[in-house]
Amino acid sequence: MNQDQVKSALLSIEDAPMEFQVIFSGKKSGRVNGLYKPDTREIIIHNRNFLQEGKQDDNLLLYTAIHEYAHHLHACSRGGRLSARSHTAEFWAILHGLLEKAEAKKVYRNVFADSPELIALTQRIREKYLVENGELFKELGEQLLKAHELCETIGARFEDYVDRVLCIPRVAAQMAIKMFQYDLNPKVGPDNMRFLAGIRNDDDRAAAEKALISGKSPDAVKIAVKGGSPALPGKPPREEDIKERLEKEKHRLERTIDSLSKRLTEVEKELDAL
Repeated sequence: MNQDQVKSALLSIEDAPMEFQVIFSGKKSGRVNGLYKPDTREIIIHNRNFLQEGKQDDNLLLYTAIHEYAHHLHACSRGGRLSARSHTAEFWAILHGLLEKAEAKKVYRNVFADSPELIALTQRIREKYLVENGELFKELGEQLLKAHELCETIGARFEDYVDRVLCIPRVAAQMAIKMFQYDLNPKVGPDNMRFLAGIRNDDDRAAAEKALISGKSPDAVKIAVKGGSPALPGKPPREEDIKERLEKEKHRLERTIDSLSKRLTEVEKELDAL
């Protein structure tokens, strides 16, 4: 693939509100495969990193391109600017969404589905460790709830029991209890169960759990819970959610227009100076 083909592939996945360039450096880098320059909106790809036995690995190159394109789209949503910390949950949510679209459109190949050994290992990790550990945490929550009742019966403080007898953090104990009370699905694993236990709204929690089970990444679900886009599946948008989303989009568009107008003025000045 050349630079133009890569850019065409990126635009076929999702259009960008701001113009950008894809540039092959023609170099090999031991540090990074690519980078994004928000000031010039350039996606730089060290294309020689993807040569294997003299042949270019287009799929791996495309992954790097999609990664850097996610930075560009993230910058577009912020009026062309990026913060010093670029790999935020919002960025990962954008990237994972792009990869899903790219796989669905056959632009990018799902490499995780190519290895029978990895597929078998993934199944073992899910069933043996994620689900079983999730079930253990849920059972722990049930036993802690019983301990809470016994503490009340004997006139003791449950927090003191957790601190000095079990010697576990109170937050961990409360999370385990919520996992049991909310009847969370152990299929999502203990870490995601902790995240779900922290969601107070029943509808949001149920929608988030459904999204995780369907294969959405934790970052994508967390952003959706916070009111980002896309919305959680199975959760009908409320009227105020729609209004808030439109107001945010309007603000982003206004910042984008302002940024483009400033850049247009700069280009016109540069042209006049030639």
